[in-house]
Amino acid sequence: MHPDIRFSFAARSPEARLEEAVSLARAIELDICHAAVQPVPRPNPATLLGGGQMDACHALIKVHEAELVILDAILTPVQQRNLEQRLKVKILDRTGLILEIFGARAATSEGRLQVELANLTYQKSRLVRSWTHLERQRGGLGFIGGPGETQIEADRRMIQTRITRVQKKLQSVVRTRSLHRKARQQAPWPVVALVGYTNAGKSTLFNRLTQSEVMAKDMLFATLDPTLRAIKLPGGQKIMLSDTVGFVSDLPTMLVAAFRATLEEVLSADVIIHVRDAAHADSEAQRDDVLQVLTELGVSEKTQFIEVLNKADAMNEAQLSASRSRVARAPIPTVLASALDGTGLDGLLQAVSDVFEAQAGRFRLSIKPEQGDVLNYLHEHGQVLAHNVGDDGKQYVDVLLSQATKGRFKKRFSNKIRRITS
Repeated sequence: MHPDIRFSFAARSPEARLEEAVSLARAIELDICHAAVQPVPRPNPATLLGGGQMDACHALIKVHEAELVILDAILTPVQQRNLEQRLKVKILDRTGLILEIFGARAATSEGRLQVELANLTYQKSRLVRSWTHLERQRGGLGFIGGPGETQIEADRRMIQTRITRVQKKLQSVVRTRSLHRKARQQAPWPVVALVGYTNAGKSTLFNRLTQSEVMAKDMLFATLDPTLRAIKLPGGQKIMLSDTVGFVSDLPTMLVAAFRATLEEVLSADVIIHVRDAAHADSEAQRDDVLQVLTELGVSEKTQFIEVLNKADAMNEAQLSASRSRVARAPIPTVLASALDGTGLDGLLQAVSDVFEAQAGRFRLSIKPEQGDVLNYLHEHGQVLAHNVGDDGKQYVDVLLSQATKGRFKKRFSNKIRRITS
């Protein structure tokens, strides 16, 4: 992680965790009939909840005729089995719920493979012999249940066989992504990746900056599959902007592992833009969650970060004042903006341009008259400071090139120019 970035260790309130859990459930169009904070001072190893809490929960299930109970906690297989036997309904913990959302959102074959791998890994850990009363969803994906199939008596060996098959398919995806990534690294433009907590406004920001129509809704995990578009910075340089999957607190380990091929797009980025919902009460805690995932992924300390305090349009005066103060004293480039109405986005693009300019070196090139492609490249991807034609007909160009652009330039044209000097 970048040395100037520090964790704030902000704690979430129970009410905020409940609100997020409800939003997660609504993300897959579940009808919420009751939601409440239930303190568990002494977790029961067998059921998590105490006897009285389970009795109260059972009464609520009968009153509302509920078919599913979601607990915003990480249940052990034994706890989930015992709760289902006692309450006579399907139980989803936080991991299972997030897997459901990812299963519903995956739009590409790669995304579906990644979700299936995470799903199978989760199911394998949940195999308990006495689960004979539960239904299986057809196809082996999802936990909310489906018609037509009878009992969960999945054979561990069969699941492992499927896991191995999916892993082989994903290895092919990883190889393809690696080839595409290498091709992009040789391409003329550096990559800037948008990251952030789910629903922070990354896709809305991406759409406004790129004039695209990537799905952007007030919905958790609206984006699962990365999208790349080219945009031009104020100085004239072009970059590739990448929209990525949103993060969330307690993101299941198997999901991070399964989506590593997708998330590695972030590792190869020249600049990371961390988009935050600065109007959210838990903005600091969400920031920590994103940084934690990036740390687990192994983001380099050398990677330049820019922080966007998004949703200025939804902030009250106190939040706006705090955000402006943060911008003024931030150790990394920080911008107050609204992806929804466009406020501050010119400043964001300038901040990105400034980062590349700060990393740039000044070079003088000697170019033959017939090497117009070299000159076009320099005008397209660098900042030309001076351009003169000598008596010998050669063109002498003074240009600013970022380190990334310099590397790409040398790979492409080193055999065509006489010299490049700083």
